[in-house]
Amino acid sequence: MATDDVAQLADSLAKTGVEDGELSYKGQGRKLDDAQSVEEMVKEIQDFEGLQALRLEGNTVGVEAAQAIAKALETKSALMRCYWSDMFTGRLRSEIPPSLNSLGDALMLAGARLTVLDLSDNAFGPDGVKGIENLLKSSTCYTLQELRLNNCGMGIGGGKILAASLIYNHKKSSAVGSPLSLKVFVAGRNRLENDGATALAQAFKLMGSMEEVHMPQNGINHAGVTALAEAMQHNPGLRILNLNDNTFTEKGAMAMAQALKHLRSIQVINFGDCLVRPEGAKAIAVSVSEGLPILKELNLSYGEITEDAALVVAQAVKDKDQLEKLDLNGTKNAVGMLFYDEDEGEPEDDDDEEDEDDDEEEDDDEDDVDEEEVEEEEEEEEEEESTGNKVRHFSTPQSTPRPPEVSSFLSFPSPDKLLKLGPTRALLIEQQVDVSDATKTAEAFLKIASVYKEDNTEVRNAVLDSIDGLLRKAFTSSSFQGYSFVSSLLVLLGLIKSEDKVKPVIVVPGHLQALEHVVRQDYFPKESVAVLEAFMSRNNKTLESCGNAKNNLQSTLQRVRSQS
Repeated sequence: MATDDVAQLADSLAKTGVEDGELSYKGQGRKLDDAQSVEEMVKEIQDFEGLQALRLEGNTVGVEAAQAIAKALETKSALMRCYWSDMFTGRLRSEIPPSLNSLGDALMLAGARLTVLDLSDNAFGPDGVKGIENLLKSSTCYTLQELRLNNCGMGIGGGKILAASLIYNHKKSSAVGSPLSLKVFVAGRNRLENDGATALAQAFKLMGSMEEVHMPQNGINHAGVTALAEAMQHNPGLRILNLNDNTFTEKGAMAMAQALKHLRSIQVINFGDCLVRPEGAKAIAVSVSEGLPILKELNLSYGEITEDAALVVAQAVKDKDQLEKLDLNGTKNAVGMLFYDEDEGEPEDDDDEEDEDDDEEEDDDEDDVDEEEVEEEEEEEEEEESTGNKVRHFSTPQSTPRPPEVSSFLSFPSPDKLLKLGPTRALLIEQQVDVSDATKTAEAFLKIASVYKEDNTEVRNAVLDSIDGLLRKAFTSSSFQGYSFVSSLLVLLGLIKSEDKVKPVIVVPGHLQALEHVVRQDYFPKESVAVLEAFMSRNNKTLESCGNAKNNLQSTLQRVRSQS
């Protein structure tokens, strides 16, 4: 081969991206209007031996160009995967059906056996579905495993045509001994509504082979959701079910909860923004607790779920060993959120640097305290000397600032500082913490608990008295969000993740020993015990150094819950 030919071939391969039988023009932004504009592409397709996958996404293809490409595909019997999403940007909708017809006819003529067909992001509407109707009904799609039609604007009409095509395909393929066994179906943002979803549900029920179903943002209400729920019961291999941003209401949620009882292989459930409401969430929780042994993700966020329903859900997942994410964002009557994500890993270890900074800041703080004490003594002496002339200088303004001893303790806790606060320490701390803020209250609790010493009675009692005073005031306040406190506490302990990127504390046994005391008190809400138990029972690296304290806390949580 001549040097120029080698260079030309290398350049061509670099442009197209050839890998394992795949020819890719992905994302090249080509404007392909006519046969002349695709001459090079057509030649490359024709010359590609054993073509198995063709990527055309991210280009814009006109009718004549599609016909020329189709001609080159008429001999490609080995073609299995067509990645043709985002392929008609800027084209008239009337151009798309004939283009799809040409490409589909070529695949059928070649005798190809497709496993993947991706036409997402083409916005071709119901007419576009008609453009692939014959292809979907043909033997070329008897082997289809993945059908991706996300964001195509199919509407109800397109959904019905699609469903009828799949049902026809299943009937014909079954007749020759190889029934259509579609595994992945993606059709988000298609305005399918109830009628379109119900039609597709019939196809899913008939095939019984679904492993992934993604149908978010389709305007589906409880009638369509119920139809899909019934269909899912006949797909025992289902692993992922994503119906985000449709409208379940209690009726749809109840139906879906019933379906989940039959889906032991499911790993990901996304019912976020689906208006499942409290009773729907509780019904789903029952199904989760009774089955779904390999569940990894559960999303019930922004579904108008109340605090008590969220607690039931949290309790339901406590024994799910493979759970990676629980999303209850947007729970009503709770400022906080529960969001557990195991994939995020452990926080970075900046402890040494922080400890050095803390030591320096503590020294500075103590110096400041000494100076303030001297100033107070001088001012008090001045007051005494001037009383004869009716002149008084007050050592503290009328809006009392935080006492320096309390400030020092809450900034850099130590057992000695806590004891030095004296017998009124609980009241002093209680006055200086804003208990209307659940996060600040949780932070204060952990700071006090960090100096807990089981073998020092004086320190232990000082810690527990201070904590009782703080939390009793918080939980008896009508405005205090108990659910938010527990959520913030779990975030700070590193047991769940927060969207606010809050860095967890370094957990010490005292945190858990103090918490064990708290959960036994009458001021602590018993419904929050279930949440704590759910997360404390999981294996988590942040608690590894607290072995006995963790075990004791778990036992106490179980005992308190059983007594409630």
